[in-house]
Order: sequence, then C-alpha cells, then structure tokens
Amino acid sequence: MAGQSLGLAKERRNVKREEKDMNGKDGRGKEEELEQVRKMLAFIRHSPTCYQAVENVGKELEMAGYGVLQEEEPWELAMGGKYYVTRNGSSLIAFQLPAGRARGFHMVASHSDSPCFKVKENPEMAVEDIYIKLNVEKYGGSILSTWLDRPLSVAGRVALAGGAGVRNVSIDRDLLLIPNVAIHMNRDMNKGVEYKVQTDMLPLYTEKDGGKPFMELVAGELGVWAEDIMGSDLFLYNREEGRIFGAQEEYICSPRLDDLACVYASLQAMLHGKPEEYANLLVVFDNEEVGSTTRQGAASTFLQDTLLRIAEAFGIAGGEYCRLLAESFMISADNAHAVHPNHPEKGDPTNRPYLNRGLAVKYHGGQKYTTDAVSAAVMKEICRKAGVPCQAYANHSDIGGGSTLGNISAAQVPVSTVDIGLPQLAMHSAYETAGRKDVCGMIRALKHFYEE
Repeated sequence: MAGQSLGLAKERRNVKREEKDMNGKDGRGKEEELEQVRKMLAFIRHSPTCYQAVENVGKELEMAGYGVLQEEEPWELAMGGKYYVTRNGSSLIAFQLPAGRARGFHMVASHSDSPCFKVKENPEMAVEDIYIKLNVEKYGGSILSTWLDRPLSVAGRVALAGGAGVRNVSIDRDLLLIPNVAIHMNRDMNKGVEYKVQTDMLPLYTEKDGGKPFMELVAGELGVWAEDIMGSDLFLYNREEGRIFGAQEEYICSPRLDDLACVYASLQAMLHGKPEEYANLLVVFDNEEVGSTTRQGAASTFLQDTLLRIAEAFGIAGGEYCRLLAESFMISADNAHAVHPNHPEKGDPTNRPYLNRGLAVKYHGGQKYTTDAVSAAVMKEICRKAGVPCQAYANHSDIGGGSTLGNISAAQVPVSTVDIGLPQLAMHSAYETAGRKDVCGMIRALKHFYEE
C-alpha cells in the first residue's frame, strides 16, 4: 500500500508539473486563455451571418476610437489616424496609420461568411395542407448532415421601402429544424446517405393553420410591415452556442469557427497593436465560401480602392504607390485542417498540424495557398519573436483541398503573402472544433506582426 501511495503521489506531482507547463505559472495562463476564448465564442454567437459579424467588428473599432468612412464620400485622413470602411455591409477594412510617412502596408485578411443555407424568395411551402416548410438553397460547401436535427433560426438583412434603408435582422429564438428520416424508414441510413438540398434539407417552420407568415415574422422583429420589405438576404444559422470541452478544457467547439475565429483574432491584434513604420490594415472579405468573385469579395477592388485612397490622401501616386506595395506584406488567415483523431490517414504524411500545437502555415504547389519560401520565413520569424509555435500544413497529394483569400486578392493587390490558419476539425460542419491555445497564439502572433 505504501509503495502504491508513493507512486500515486509522484504521478500527481508529475501531472501538476505538466499542467503548470501547459497553462503558465500557477495556471494563470490557462485562465487568461479561457477568458479570451469565451469572448471569442460570444462574438461568434452574436455574429450569425456576415452582416452581424461586420456590424460587431465595426462597433468594437468605434469603441477603440476608429472613425467611420463612407466609400461615396471624400476622405480626410490624418497621420496616426484610425479609420474603417465597409462595403455591402458584409466586408470591412480598418486601418491605423503611423505617426509619420508609411513605408508600406501590413495587412491581415480573413472572411466573414460561413457555409450555410440561404432562404429563397417566396420561401413558404405547404406539405399536405398541414406543415409549412421554407425553401432554401445551399450557400458554400456545407457538410449537409450536420445541419439535421439542430435548433436553427434566421438572420441576415432586409432592404426597406420608402428610403428607410437596409437593416440587419436576427431572430434570436429557436425557430426552425431540419428533421432527419427515421432509421425505420431507411434501414441503410448508417451506410451513407446522399442528401439533396431541395428534398432533404428544407426546414420545418410552422403549421398551416394559425402560423404567422414567415416575412411577417421577420418584419415584426424590426417593427415594420411585411409590405415594407422590398428585398432580403436571409440565412439559416445554427442556434447551438460555442462550448469549451476536454479533460483540460483545451478544446473549443462552435458554429462558424471558419472563419470568424480568425476575424476575432485579427481584430484583437489590430486593437492592441500599434504601428511603427507601416500602416496596419484589418481586412474582412465576404463571399470566400462561394468563390470571392463579388464586389465585396477578395477578387474585388475593395482592398485596392482603399489602399489607393490612403495613398491619395498623402499625395502618393504612381511609382511611389508601387514602391509601397513592394514593401508590404499580407497574412491571409483562414483555418487549416488538423489531423483527424479517427482518420489520421486523411492528412499529409509529413505536414500534420494538431490542435493546440500552434498556428498552421499553409503550403500548396498549385498556389491555392500563396506561401512561398520568403513569406514562410517571415511568418516563422514573427511566430518566433512572439513566442508562438507554428506548424506546416499541406493537402494530402491525392485529396484536393480548398482555396482561400491570399491568392485571389493578389490579383488586385500583388504583395508578398503567407497563408495561415487555426488547425481545426470538421471544417464546414455546422459545429466545428479547434484548440484553445491556438486562438490565443494567433492573437499574439498577429499583434507582433502589426507592431514590427
């Protein structure tokens, strides 16, 4: 018994030592990380669509003293000033200028949209004169099955008649659900199902008798009449809140981690970093999940237009502007696939990022990621100086991966760029998983980038 007790005591001391190494002195590092992650999960919870995400980022910037600019108005900028501008209500660029003439631009780009379902025009569909379901279409590449049997609601924006403008709307209650088919009616359910959006993924809304028409419900949230709504961009969103889990509270799960986690991290870095010789830019694009080829996407002129107007405000044009771009650097921040605990064979044999082991630098021979030898070296040096571990990510050569922002935006603003991301599991699920430490590490690394 004595030997067993001594052995158990030694094991407990070892565990405590490991926890101290992981969490910082006396666990304070862990508590700070948990507090930061809770704030991120709250930001995501209140950002059910790209419109609310950009609205929330704007509010944080204004609280930090950033002035609001309008694209259709003249800009008067001052050295050392802080400003932001939006396009379409779903993309945003914030910038902080140095006290003196800028040597170039330091930019971090992420995206505000996530895979989901868009509500179609005239959405109500009656079923056998009893049920009313909503007609929706796929937005982006969702894992369809993950949307089944979850509490859902609707958010987005509407355009109002009579010059009343555009207003964001979010119905903050359990409103919809996409019901699965019982296994008794499909005995092969667990052998794999091909889901059809038009057949299998339409959400149940109400009963035909007595239920309020859908657009009346939306109008009621805004205190207007349904007839006042002249247009809408409405989406389904997962109502389940983000959570912290794991034996050491080391993991996080939430809707829309791709890519609101990077939006949050880059925003926090921007708010707490101070530029020295470079102008700092926070860039949040929309429509990454559907190809970026919109007036507010990474393929648009939004970033280029903003940089040109910054340069114009200080009398910089032509060759001098080109020189600024040559001296500039962009970090394209969009999440990366972590090694899956149940399917490790899906990962690349030698470039295998794990949760809580550092942010991932992303490589691709076909330039779906823009990382090259030089930009990778810059990013690794940033991480080294910030005390943040980093990992390498590459697609398995026989499994095609997705693209992201850096290579697309470079067609308009050709600057040296590195692609990075938070390692995560179940990308494009309605409920994704990432690591607590990686979120905080990304904030530290990006803050250092903004200050160097």
